[in-house]
Amino acid sequence: MDRRVTVAILGATGRVGQELLKVLEQRDFPVDQLKLLASARSKDTTVTFKGKDYAVTEPTAESFKGVDIVLSSAGEAISKEWVPIAVEQGAVVIDNTNAYRMEPMVPLVVPEVNAHVLHKHNGIIANPNCSTAQLVVVLKPLHEAAGLERVIVSTYQSVSGAGKEAMDELEQQTRATLNDQEFKPQVFQRQIAFNLIPHIDKFLDNGYTKEEMKVVNESRKMLEIPDLPITCTAVRVPVVISHSESVTVDLKRALSPAQAREILADSPAIEVWDNPDEALYPTPLDAVGEDPVYVGRIRRDTSSQTGLNLWVVADNLRIGAALNAVRIAEYLLKHNLLKQAAKIADSAAK
Repeated sequence: MDRRVTVAILGATGRVGQELLKVLEQRDFPVDQLKLLASARSKDTTVTFKGKDYAVTEPTAESFKGVDIVLSSAGEAISKEWVPIAVEQGAVVIDNTNAYRMEPMVPLVVPEVNAHVLHKHNGIIANPNCSTAQLVVVLKPLHEAAGLERVIVSTYQSVSGAGKEAMDELEQQTRATLNDQEFKPQVFQRQIAFNLIPHIDKFLDNGYTKEEMKVVNESRKMLEIPDLPITCTAVRVPVVISHSESVTVDLKRALSPAQAREILADSPAIEVWDNPDEALYPTPLDAVGEDPVYVGRIRRDTSSQTGLNLWVVADNLRIGAALNAVRIAEYLLKHNLLKQAAKIADSAAK
């Protein structure tokens, strides 16, 4: 990647925005100019990137002029307001919100799973839900090897998936509980300290939560299996960072646990930690700040002739958000795919 580009981060002071800056610096992404955008409450904030201080400003139409890539993590409503404007100005937007994921003409991408769809983008690229991102990284090689027949997933999602306020609430509520003090929930529906909450996002008419249906619908889209039988239960747990998942797959052709370990270990995005005799299996703490999706507890499903059970863990702020977005940006640069957005902007101007 010899070309250096102008990057804007929309939602720069949020938890994901801060992780985006960290990942850009760690991976030495070729940033020429950097624009940091956030709401009015952050307008006087200064952020350091590669030893240089940058002022955070409110987004305007002028903010996106000359920008090559926008990394958006500012919430669904803000994305819907500013993403079309950024695209009109010629930027490619990689959006971390739910605003565009299921739009038919918007690629929903985890590069290790379906990077090929990036060649058909129209200026907007969607980052999947954090729990879906780590799941499809594991499902893809299993599907290619033996064909997915059915998927059952239960998620154990950290509070960081709900933002900085949720992380603060867990800390404060834990301290209060340990000191026999009352602390009423403000971010979550119920107490999260020393508790589990089987309720992430709002409930839908079918009895599932919106979070659970994101896993279902986004997995089908990225795996390009529109009729994949898949079901999900999503649970919030008192963990700060990293999502864990218990995954059951029924396959069209049976794989032994040893075969599954070998297939998964061949993926550059996956690390297999699976030796229960040595207490070797991934936990949320193991994944914090790390790039791989970790898989362990690979075993036969005792209720199915072609089933496997797996335990999947990843840092949701990286795999499910910042790292995935930067990997998409790297792919766009490597394959010279930013020019498509410029063509869209030229057509709009005419």
